[in-house]
Formats: sequence, C-alpha cells, structure tokens
Amino acid sequence: MSELVTYHAEGNLAIITLNRPEARNAVNPGVAEAMESAIDQFEDDPNVWVGVLRANTDGQTNPVFCAGADLKAISAGQMAGVNTERGGFAGFAFRERRKPVIAAIDGLATAGGCEIALACDMIVATTRSAFGLAEVKRNLIAAAGGIYRLTWALGKTTAMEAILTGEPLSAERAYSLGMINRLVAPGEAEQVARELAAKVCANAPLAVWASREIVSRASESDEEALRKLTNQRFAEVTKSQDTAEGLTAFIEKRAPQWKGR
Repeated sequence: MSELVTYHAEGNLAIITLNRPEARNAVNPGVAEAMESAIDQFEDDPNVWVGVLRANTDGQTNPVFCAGADLKAISAGQMAGVNTERGGFAGFAFRERRKPVIAAIDGLATAGGCEIALACDMIVATTRSAFGLAEVKRNLIAAAGGIYRLTWALGKTTAMEAILTGEPLSAERAYSLGMINRLVAPGEAEQVARELAAKVCANAPLAVWASREIVSRASESDEEALRKLTNQRFAEVTKSQDTAEGLTAFIEKRAPQWKGR
C-alpha cells in the first residue's frame, strides 16, 4: 500500500492516516487509490470492528487535516483521478461500508477535507480545528456530498452561510450545533477518538454495524423503508452466535465475548 495513506490494526481498532503533510494532506490520485485500499483492508478484516481516521500534520505551522483536492493535480487534468469508482472522492466520500469510522481532526478540514470528515460516522475535533467548504472561491462546487451533508449536520441556515461565503466554521460552533461528537484540546483528538472507539468496540459488532446502517439512512429514507430495514437487520442479528452469547453473558453476570458472527 502507498505510504500516502497508512493503515495498521490494533486489536479491534484500525488507524488510518492521511500521510501527505507537506501538501496539507491534499488528495491527489495516489491518495485516493491508497485510501480505497485502506478501506478495503479495514472492511475485509473480521477482527477489526471500528476505524479512526487521522492525518499526519508533522512540520505544519498551522495544522491541516486535509485541504481537499490537490488543485495542482486538477489543473494538470487529473480531476478524475481524485475519485475512485467505488469510493468517489478520496476513495472514501461515497464508499459503501459496514463499519463505523471516527474522524480525529486537529486542524483545518476544508473543501474535500471537510467532505471526508462529513463522510465519517463520528467526529472528534480540537479547539484549533475548523471546517469549511471553500469551493465557491474557485468557481467549484462541493460535489463529494458536502453540500447536503453539511446541511444535515448544521441545519439549513448555518450551512447556507458557510457554503455560500466559503468561510470556515470554528470547531466550537460546529460542536454547539451537533456536528462534532467531542471537542478537545489541541493534540488530544486521536486519543479521545481512540477512547470513543473503545466504547464502540465493547459492544456487539454485528449489532453496531446494523445500527450504523439504519442511522446512516435515517435522513434520506421514509419511515416505512426504515422500519422494513430495521426489522430485516433485527432478524439477521438475532440469529447470530453473538446474540446467544450476549444473553448468556447477561444471565451469568459476566462480560460477553463477542466474535462478530
């Protein structure tokens, strides 16, 4: 796998790192391809249940989680390359997956970088972080889900201002509006994201993944479709070995030993 994105597993947790700090972790074709490969590895490993997505900001005076698409690559005619067939922008923005990913952000997430954050399931951000969709400043449109996902996260009024002005939103403001799960001091995003991931990993993975799917579809499906999906996933989960283990562990007053099957 390209070192533009690194991946390593620690027990049930995967750490995925954007690793292009000299370019503010901007997405070029290499980053998109490497990210898709990292998500493939994440999804395919039965022992990994939750992921944390972070960025290497070493050497940056003003930390940047991701500056979005590499405009030099786009100017060179590589627009298509920053998208992959399965994942869309950065190999991630539209990627179908079962497992939750928590973004650990300590710095600016702008344009496509903000869209990557919004594609995650939860966000931990530091007080020096900010989020923005600056595409209108370059006669571009945030085409990787950012426009509607930011609206879902912040509400129409705040999202409209952020999108039409292109000005970044502070992490404090985003936290107050419910976009961010944890607001922490600079340098603490990864550790707190790991702690949040550990709380998720303590639960039954099949139930977590099924619940994640329903929550993810809640804003774009009607109640009938959501009820049908919930009933379908409930039936599947209750047939698993982990349901029997969960009930037995409760009766025996011990911690359950989840297997993910």
